[in-house]
Amino acid sequence: MALILFLILIITEIGFAVFEFTNRSRKKNWTVKRLIVNGAEAAVFLLMLLLPGVDFSFRFMGLAILLAVRILFAALIVFLNRKNEKEKKKAAIICSAILSVILLAGGLFPAFLFKDYKGREVTGEYKTAECAAILIDPQRTESFEKDGSAREVPVHFYYPENVENLSEHSLPLVIFSHGAFGYYQSNASTFMELASHGYVVASLDHPYHSFFTKDTKGKTILVKSDFLQSAITIGNSDVSESEVYETTSEWMDLREADMNLVIDELKSAAETESLSDQWSYDGKSRETILYILKAMDSDRIGLMGHSLGGATAVTVGRREDISAVIDLDGTMLGEETGVKDGVIQINQEPYETPLLSIDSELHHQDRAEAKEVGYVYANDVVLEHASKGYETWFKGSAHMNFTDLPLFSPMLAKLLGTGSVDAGECIDQVNAVVLAFFDSFLKDAGEFSVEESY
Repeated sequence: MALILFLILIITEIGFAVFEFTNRSRKKNWTVKRLIVNGAEAAVFLLMLLLPGVDFSFRFMGLAILLAVRILFAALIVFLNRKNEKEKKKAAIICSAILSVILLAGGLFPAFLFKDYKGREVTGEYKTAECAAILIDPQRTESFEKDGSAREVPVHFYYPENVENLSEHSLPLVIFSHGAFGYYQSNASTFMELASHGYVVASLDHPYHSFFTKDTKGKTILVKSDFLQSAITIGNSDVSESEVYETTSEWMDLREADMNLVIDELKSAAETESLSDQWSYDGKSRETILYILKAMDSDRIGLMGHSLGGATAVTVGRREDISAVIDLDGTMLGEETGVKDGVIQINQEPYETPLLSIDSELHHQDRAEAKEVGYVYANDVVLEHASKGYETWFKGSAHMNFTDLPLFSPMLAKLLGTGSVDAGECIDQVNAVVLAFFDSFLKDAGEFSVEESY
């Protein structure tokens, strides 16, 4: 629908330019016609709001603002040129048309970049809802800033909408950590699916590692350039194992501390049924958060993450109060303990928490190649030492197929890595496996089994 709207606007601009190019218009007349054309384009947009696929969301907000500004600007030009009898130059007509096309394309760019994604259909009995808060860690100073402020970790809850009607402390808790440059909604379909089956999901943001988030002052926090540069440097094959380990250890320390904060504060708040000064939230959300905490079972906690988030979940999952862990296509960097003689050392301690590793086809191939050449790979070592370790991989998948991004923005997802698998079918199958695993280990709903591949 965005393409149809764009074509209509472009045809209007070209038609207007051709008409004016073949007629010798005075400037005062041309400006009036320009105002009429701008108004007509705005009218087309308003009419198309009645059709599916066009709305006032962020995808079309830029265009709406552009059309409104152009009308105001054209009206001002009409006023300034009301007595101008000079002939409108053909070069100016062409330039006006080209500029209009560029502006319209820019205004519609978000609509082309992002799809009208409404999420996946859930299979559970509960309607789902969301709310958010920010947890403040007074024990840590924000390392990405120089103002001495405390580290803040936004937490976004997904839960059954009629949570107040459920039994007290009946909902297992699942905590999610996003990947590098990701954000809390990266796996919203997974969160909604779990919530529809009676789970509380807390998806946390890692400020300055996430694509964007907000702090307690309402300031938008973008991914830090230093982190971006570090990730690019790590991808350089010339970087030594020691340098890689030093950098990734810093990432993991930050993320693990964030997740530990969320676990500890949620457990404490559930036990006391109160929100400490470490909580920052919209006043309207207070009662909702308290309802969630009352319904949440803090003795049944699962951890999950994608990419770096999966690595975070695995290492934090060694805590005794964690009942299950899922790693979505993440290299278990937190299990690397050092470098000796140029070789990465891996934690050899038994992994007691039930662990599920889900890999893309590319990741699966990399692990197989590592075994062939004798490279010690963290995921293999951890799974070998896991008392209940499970693994599977998805044929035709790549890294971003384990998030909702290919459904929300196919263009961005392709740049970051998607495979040939159908994106919708892939994430639905992933969500089904995730649900089955947590049902088994957080709800005691039978033995868990998984296919070698899907």
